[in-house]
Amino acid sequence: MQESVRQMLDKYARLEHSLASGEILSDPAKYAAAMKEYNALAPIAEAIRSLEETETQLAAAEEMARNERDAELRALAAEEAAALRERRGACEETLRRLTQPRDARDDANVIVEIRAGTGGEEAALFAAELYRMYTMFAASRHFSCETVDVNETELGGLRRIEFLVNGRGAFGCFKYESGVHRVQRVPATESNGKLQTSAATVAVLPEREDVQIEIAPEDVKIEATKSTGAGGQHINKTLSAIRLTHLPSGIVIECQDERSQLRNKEKAMRILRARLYDREERAQKERVALERRAQVGSGDRSERIRTYNYREGRVTDHRIGLTLYTLPSILNGALDPLLAALAEADAAEKLKESEKTNV
Repeated sequence: MQESVRQMLDKYARLEHSLASGEILSDPAKYAAAMKEYNALAPIAEAIRSLEETETQLAAAEEMARNERDAELRALAAEEAAALRERRGACEETLRRLTQPRDARDDANVIVEIRAGTGGEEAALFAAELYRMYTMFAASRHFSCETVDVNETELGGLRRIEFLVNGRGAFGCFKYESGVHRVQRVPATESNGKLQTSAATVAVLPEREDVQIEIAPEDVKIEATKSTGAGGQHINKTLSAIRLTHLPSGIVIECQDERSQLRNKEKAMRILRARLYDREERAQKERVALERRAQVGSGDRSERIRTYNYREGRVTDHRIGLTLYTLPSILNGALDPLLAALAEADAAEKLKESEKTNV
């Protein structure tokens, strides 16, 4: 067993003893930190114990297959040994996946932007459905959502919406959603029942509170404007909307969701910091290697990462070749089966890359 894995098991045993003895109950902060670490190590400890148990059973079966005098019993032992070797391989794979380095950004809040792509009004209506899907998924994980900026159509579609998802682990949940989402259905506005294909793009950025991005006041142009939207007594009456322009980069952030100009400014600055951090991080990665995945393409239907087919009631993720015939539940926020499969495929890919590097 690798020394690092053995150290994890030893640490888990020490934490288990400490928590069981109650010796740190008097310090709530220390107890909470220990419980968090204990829960994180529990799946790894279980995988190690399962692997060790399988190896013990395999050694006994192989011993019996070599030395048993009865031919029938030897054959049974050999058959059991073959099955145990497969189980050992599965246990080793699980352990490798669990001990892969974790993305440090996974716990961050997330900034999500949805834009209607090709398809006109139908694309805007689909963008609105994606937004509803994500907010329902966020609610199921007890995350909160805050709208930053929105551009609606007269029929209730969204040309563009940008929103914050606040909660520990938000980026880890949303990071696989970046890309072009394609919908195939008969639009409500279509009278002849003809199937139409439209698209919307989704961009996902982590909000990095642990990274200090210095923004000089003279580098930011701040403009207060009147809010625009579908109506309401506050719309177009006060200068509450904020437009920030970061002069060195040309990045423009608009925020009009809050009635308070100060709150809109605070939100806009959060978005600006995240975009500047993302810009800096991307520049560093490009100097080392090509990005492993592009965030979003041009919005063209052919660049899709996922297709939602209403006629067949299916959702297909083209990155991993997974098709689920549970479209209604997915649109109601039940994204867990998709995200679990994407996370597993991502972990397997990272493991392959790690093995190539270590060869």
